[in-house]
Formats: sequence, structure tokens, C-alpha cells
Amino acid sequence: MKRSTKHPEWIDHRWHLNQLQNAALSAVDPQQIVKSSLSLEGDSLIVCDTGFPLNPSNKIIVIGAGKAGIPMARGVEHVLGDRITDGLVAVPILVENSINRIEFIIGGHPLPDEGSIEAGNKLNALLDNTHHKDLVIVLISGGGSALLEQPEEGVTLSDLQVMNDLLIRNGVPIQEINTVRRQLSRIKGGGLAKMAAPAKTIALILSDVVGDSLNDVASGPTIQDQASALEALNILDKYHLSGMVPEEIISVLKLNLERDNHLLKEFPDLVWNFLIGNNKIAAEAAKRAALDLGFQTYVVTTIMRGEAREVGRVIAALVKCLRDAAPVALKPICLILGGETTVTVRGNGVGGRNQELALAASIELEGIDKLAMMTLATDGVDGPTSSAGALVTGETLRRARKKGLHAQKFLENNDSHVFFTQLGDTISTGPTGTNVNDLVFGLVY
Repeated sequence: MKRSTKHPEWIDHRWHLNQLQNAALSAVDPQQIVKSSLSLEGDSLIVCDTGFPLNPSNKIIVIGAGKAGIPMARGVEHVLGDRITDGLVAVPILVENSINRIEFIIGGHPLPDEGSIEAGNKLNALLDNTHHKDLVIVLISGGGSALLEQPEEGVTLSDLQVMNDLLIRNGVPIQEINTVRRQLSRIKGGGLAKMAAPAKTIALILSDVVGDSLNDVASGPTIQDQASALEALNILDKYHLSGMVPEEIISVLKLNLERDNHLLKEFPDLVWNFLIGNNKIAAEAAKRAALDLGFQTYVVTTIMRGEAREVGRVIAALVKCLRDAAPVALKPICLILGGETTVTVRGNGVGGRNQELALAASIELEGIDKLAMMTLATDGVDGPTSSAGALVTGETLRRARKKGLHAQKFLENNDSHVFFTQLGDTISTGPTGTNVNDLVFGLVY
């Protein structure tokens, strides 16, 4: 997108927002982050300044799951090359692959499917005969919870799909969703690390979880689970889902209650977890880009959460206050917020949390000139849509009315994607190959 040089700076708001988007996504490119986190020094692999000896006679196995699985694997291949013995990574989309020793399997997302189960079974078989001198490198990124699965005995794929759909549609925060998921899986909550034992396990983690709680990224396959089955049951009760999830789910959770410290026993001590990328990195990169463009810039938070439409109203109110208060002589202002909201589905429309946030904000910003907001899912996919987010200004509702679109009705029906598609204001990046939560940019001119 070329920058206009013939109009006032306000005309450039789309160009400005595109620059911030590109800077944020480039900073969390998974392949580059992995490459910068790994290096070879003689017969040692250096991971974020920690050295691990490499034994030529033993195996290096690369495994993982997540939306960033393919570029992360390419980053490992760039460093280790033919030293990689074998590998398997579960991903949502299969693109051209030149990594001969790593198999990629397409799993389901946001709900697990047959591919997710196939990946879990193959992974278990691959790790069945590891040696204590072997090295297992685990690549973990957002989406891994659904993409890679091996359910506990008694739980079927259909059970998991029904349960996950209920949790997502009822606006349950990801931390609580994963507390339930971990209790029903042999891979989550440290299960993968147990499969890899007695080999050393090195996990490279790209966080898509607000606050970077590592046991919530892909439900913590290499992190010792501290939660209990009781907590999982309480979460289902809290959201009135205990009578809606399959009976087998409740039965397995109650069985886990009878076990002491489920999944806490015999956890391997040869596990190293490295957080290599997160929302803060993306937000700070956008901040540097905004400063270069001449904005007074503030990263307000990277732990944004809550109901999407309510968060949208709050952010819009903040932008309005700045627009009303900023003296004309000051530089334009850029606000950056990162995190992840939730949507409680009330209607039957199509949309995601970022577009719903933007739609709610547009109602609050109606009629106010010289400001703009963009919402962005860093993975390029907002909910069940092909868009990453949306762009709004004080003119959005005026333009919508000309097309016979009533914003409040679309919001009540959770139909934000249809609303913004008809206005041509969706943000489309395509799948980015990364995932570090969402970003909101607010510009005040």
C-alpha cells in the first residue's frame, strides 16, 4: 500500500495502520524467532543461552503442534539440518514442505478432528522407544490444543468436539477451557513430556495466551499440570454446562477425582521450556513503527481480556477522550493494546472477537472525525471467518446506514463479519503462520 503525499495526514490512516500491522507481524515471524533462539557451537546446541550436548549416535526428534508449526520447523531445520532424525508436527493448513525428515499432519481447529487424533497416535508411536541420550525438540504455538490430541480412555472424539464447542460458544476464557481440556488428554498438561521420557525435552513456545501462562499455550504439553479434576468440574458448573456436556466427560473427570495428584506423579525432570515469542514483542514492534511515523505512542496493555463488545466500548471511550482533549499543536497519538477477548454467542451470525470488538467500538465512535481503529488477530483468522479483524472510523456508521445496515442489529446477532464485509472494511492478511493473540491500534489525529 503506497502512502498518499497529496492529502492531510488523516487521509493516510489506512496506510499508517497497515505499517503498524506489518511491523507487528514481522517481529513475531516464527521461523526467524526460532532461528535467533538456536545456534550450534561445536557439539552443543545453544538454546536461548543454555547449552545442550549433542551425541552423534543418538536421535534428535522434532515434534509439535500449532498454527506456527511449519515455519517453526523450518527455523529448526535451518540450524540443525541433517542432524534431525525424525519428526512430526500437527498444523491447521499444509503448505509446500521441503523438510524431508519431519512429517506434517493436518489437525482440526478450533475443534479437534480425526486428523488431531491421528497426529496424537503417531506422536505416541514416534516417542515410544526414546533413549536417555536422545533429544526431543517440541515446537508449541497457538492452536495446538485442538490440532494434537490423544483422549483419556473413555473419552471419544465426538465427546471432545461437543465439549469444546460448548466452552467456546459460551465465552469461557481460554485459561478455564484449557483447565478442562488438560484433564481429558494424555498429551496435554505435561503428557507429551512424559511420552518423550527418558529423552531430554526442549520446548520452544510461541505464546498465544494472555499473560503467557505456559501451561495454557496448547494446554501445556510439556508443563506439569497443577490443576485438578475438581477445578475442571467447577468450571463446567460455573458456566452451567455440567448437564450439557456428554456424560462420558463427567465420568472421566469424576474418575480423575479419585486419583491422587492426577498427572503430577513421575513427571520427568529433564524438561526445559523456553518462551521465545509473545504479544509484547509484537506490540513493541508496532510501537517502534508508530514512533517512526511521528505518533506519540503508548502501549496501554498486553493483557487485554473480557467480553469483546464491552472491551470495544471501553477502548472507543478512551480514544474519544484523547480526541476531545488533545491540543491541535500536539503530534497525533497512537494507542496499542494486546490480548484476547471472548464472545458469548447470542445470535446466529458470522464473526469473530476482533470484528465484534470493532463493531461495538464503531457505535461509540459515531460522528467523531480524525480517528481510526484497527483490530487484528495475529494469526490472520478471526473466529470462523477468513478475516483477521476490521477497521473503523467515526464515519463507519454513516456509511453503513447508506447501505441500509443497522450496526446494533448486527452486533446483537453476532454478525460482525457480514457487516464489515459489506462495507469493505475487513482486514485480510490470510493465515500468517504465527499466533500471539490480538492487537488493537487506535489513532487520534
